[in-house]
Amino acid sequence: MAEVQIRQAKSEFSGLVDKAVEGEPQIITRHGHRVAVLVSWDEWERLSNVPSFAKLLLGAPIEESDIPERTRSPHDRQVEF
Repeated sequence: MAEVQIRQAKSEFSGLVDKAVEGEPQIITRHGHRVAVLVSWDEWERLSNVPSFAKLLLGAPIEESDIPERTRSPHDRQVEF
């Protein structure tokens, strides 16, 4: 991925968009720190549609009987000081 300063990105925006559309994301920096990434719309949609871990778990085909029963309360454990 190419890195460009924000000042340079402003003057070369059209070219940066072309590169992003061709599959080369562009990292935008400000004062040497990475602050943004320019990616193609297709890449954005692909990245945006990745399900969260929580959604994957909620959609998992498990039954209540698949989850082991807790044998004791977390308050039952002995702690030595």
